[in-house]
Order: sequence, then C-alpha cells, then structure tokens
Amino acid sequence: MTLLALGNLCAILSDTLIKWHGEGQPVFQFILIRLVFATALLAPLIPASNVDWIFRLSWLHALRAHISVAGIFCMFIALTHLPLATANALFYAAPVMVMLLAVTSLGERTTRFSVLTVLSGFTGILLILRPLDFSWYGISGLGAAAALSCNAVLVKKIPKKQSTAQSLFLMHFYAVPTALILMLIEDADWHWEILYPAMASSVLIVGYNATVLFAYMEVSANKITSAEYTGLIWAAGLGWLWFQEVPGAWFFSGSVLIIGPIVLLSISEHRTAALDDRLARKQVPQSSKNRDYYPGSINDLGAGEASQDA
Repeated sequence: MTLLALGNLCAILSDTLIKWHGEGQPVFQFILIRLVFATALLAPLIPASNVDWIFRLSWLHALRAHISVAGIFCMFIALTHLPLATANALFYAAPVMVMLLAVTSLGERTTRFSVLTVLSGFTGILLILRPLDFSWYGISGLGAAAALSCNAVLVKKIPKKQSTAQSLFLMHFYAVPTALILMLIEDADWHWEILYPAMASSVLIVGYNATVLFAYMEVSANKITSAEYTGLIWAAGLGWLWFQEVPGAWFFSGSVLIIGPIVLLSISEHRTAALDDRLARKQVPQSSKNRDYYPGSINDLGAGEASQDA
C-alpha cells in the first residue's frame, strides 16, 4: 500500500511539472519528448531476439497509442488551466467510465450497486464541473478520463502471453509518429526549456506504472483501490503548496461521490470473492485430499492469473 501511495505521488509530481512548465508551451512538443523518452526507457526491458511479437495485433497497439496521444493532450490542457486537485478529480472519473464501457462493449453483467456507483460518479462530475461555470477545460479533463477508460478496456484484447513491458513499449512506440506529425502541424518554435520537465514527467510516469505492476502482484484488491485514490490527497496538498490552490466544497462533495462508491464496490467484490474461495475449499471432495493436493494451490493459481492480467 505504501508502494502504491508513492507511485501515486510520482504521477501527481508529473502532473505538477506539466502545470508548472506547460502553460503557454507547445503541447505536441512536450508530448513528443515525453513519448520518445518513455520509449527509450522501456526499450532495455524488451528482449533483442524474437521480435515477431512487435507485429502481432499492431492495429490494437496503434489504436491504443492514438487514444493515448489524445488523452495526454486533454490532460495537458486540463492541468494547465484547472486547479491541480480539480483536474485529478476529473481524471479519477475513468473507473466509472470503465464500468459503462465494460457493460456496453464487453457484455459484462452489472449489479444494482455498480449502477448506483456510475450514477453517483456522474453526479460527482457535475458537482465538480458546476454547469454554471462550464468550460472546455473541464471537458478536457473528462476527455483524459475517457482515453484512460478506453485503453483500460482495450487491454482485455491484448494476448496474455504479451508482457506488460512489451505492451507499454508498443503503445509508446506507435504513438511517436503521430505526435511528430501533430508537432509539425502545430508549427511552433522549438522550446528547449520544456525538454527536462518532459523527460522528468516521462520518468515519473514510468515509475508510477512500475509501482502499480508490483502492487497488483503483492497486495489485495481492496487495499489497492483505496491506495489508488491517495493521488487525490497528493494533488490537493501539492496544489496548495505550489500553486496556493485551496479546494472548495464543490470539489470535496464531487470527489466523495466519485471515489466513495468505487472504494466500497471494490471492498464488497473482494469480500464476495474471498467468501466464494472459502466455500470452494470446503466443498473439495475427501478423495482429492491426497499427496497431489496442496492447500495453497487455489491462491497460487489466482496469483498467476492476476500477474498475467496485469
């Protein structure tokens, strides 16, 4: 849990760098530098031999790459024009959108609690955006959340044999040409001052992804979901320290409506899964209790499947 909290701090520090150095800077120059540097960081993790996997499902990785570029663009706009905590609260609407996409595109079943979670989440979004104070910057924040949720759902289509490092590398690799073309269309003078902030942002995001990977391997699901939202606490704190931003009642009310039900839903699902596991253990036939049966085998299988899904 501590590891994931530190990972969320890395992500918020990346957002802070964007907010601090990004205003008035060419967006696609920043995006290109960040993508190129992330690709270079991930390249050493990829085996040099047997590169056939690069061309497997290239359309899927290219699609995720283009969605990622759009998401980074929306995130950049939101962070440079909205308070740090407000922008991050909108980003955290992504899990709510994932629930909707999972039902509509993957055919996953829904429950009454998950429907209430979605309704509560969108009510929270309306409170944060406050329709009377509507702006395109708020829509940009939701655009970033939509990009995150689309890519999260598309992960389901990636073969389990393909490692997380390979998937991340391909997504960044395929995004570079698009970012380069958009930078040329933007036709802005080269700004050397964004080089180091963009590189630092890239390192921090790769660090965040690494902590998430390790955390999902080692920590139970309900603790992970709770720790994921420590990012909002970091955002409120750093926004206050760096930019003198004081979140108001609208922000806190909306954040509770977005985050609270998701945390409760995760805890409920974890308890249900644990109960099903205990019932399955009790129903193991006596004849199976021989030298080939190990009490920890169910947990071991679950851990293996979880690591493949990660």
